[in-house]
Amino acid sequence: MKRQQFKTTSQFSTSKHLKSGLLILALGILGLSSCSNDEPEPTNLYLEIPDTHFEAILIEQGIDSDGALNGQMLRTDAENVSKLDLNLNSNHGEIESLSGIEGFTNLTFLSAANQQIKSVDLSFNTQLDTLIFFNNYLTEIDLSGNSKLIWADLNFNELSSISGLSNAENLKIIDLSYNFFEHLTIENESIETLFVMQNQLKTIDASGAINLKSLLLTSNQLEAVDLSSNTLLETLILSDNQIEELDLTQNTALTYFYISSNALNTLDVSQNTALVDLRVDRNPSLSCIKIGSEQNIATSKLSDHQQLSTNCF
Repeated sequence: MKRQQFKTTSQFSTSKHLKSGLLILALGILGLSSCSNDEPEPTNLYLEIPDTHFEAILIEQGIDSDGALNGQMLRTDAENVSKLDLNLNSNHGEIESLSGIEGFTNLTFLSAANQQIKSVDLSFNTQLDTLIFFNNYLTEIDLSGNSKLIWADLNFNELSSISGLSNAENLKIIDLSYNFFEHLTIENESIETLFVMQNQLKTIDASGAINLKSLLLTSNQLEAVDLSSNTLLETLILSDNQIEELDLTQNTALTYFYISSNALNTLDVSQNTALVDLRVDRNPSLSCIKIGSEQNIATSKLSDHQQLSTNCF
């Protein structure tokens, strides 16, 4: 009987130790699981910056905080930047790719002029109000996600079109000079200044830009342009085109008007009483420019065969 009692006690002790061991093991597993949930494996902490020149500038400006040229930077570093000037005292060579710029989600100002950039994705930079990208090799750009953009300088690129321009509903100034545009439609009511000099423009429709005040279209291939909807125009530069006739009767606020080196046959500026500077030289078929009887244009540039008169026709 004592032997049986000993056996029962031994079994109880073994069972007790087994349960204790299992409990400890279970707690250990729970502990590991808890740690795993509290400290997840880091993912997406870093932003890839494959262009070494781009990253070198970020390091130089103290933006890439690890200070190592390793093709990456912390996303938090990028998110803390609101102004990025990639031309500021840089001797690191020209940037070819801005891959990684998508992580700079709080950027309001971006300058990447005088580089070798062919394309850029700005769809995540929705806070941008200033974009300076002159003297690059851009062949396309999409501004559909940049509704807060106010100023865009894209001159000296290889653009022939722009996607999403009408979505930039706050845009006031845009420079598209020295590109390859042949046809251009501007629908943004907000635009006040438009430069499209030295392109290959054959047609332009700016009828939607009803607040346009300055329009510079020098050195294109324009034969005609309709400005009847642009009643706030103050500065109009159309020199070095092929324009034969132009109606300015709706542009009564016009102050500076240059149309040298065109193919004009007639010109009437009698309704443009605010004019202070008129340049119409080098229009071989234009001999008389009609003005109002009390109109006094402070500065005018004419060819020898031309005159201002109240009676031209």
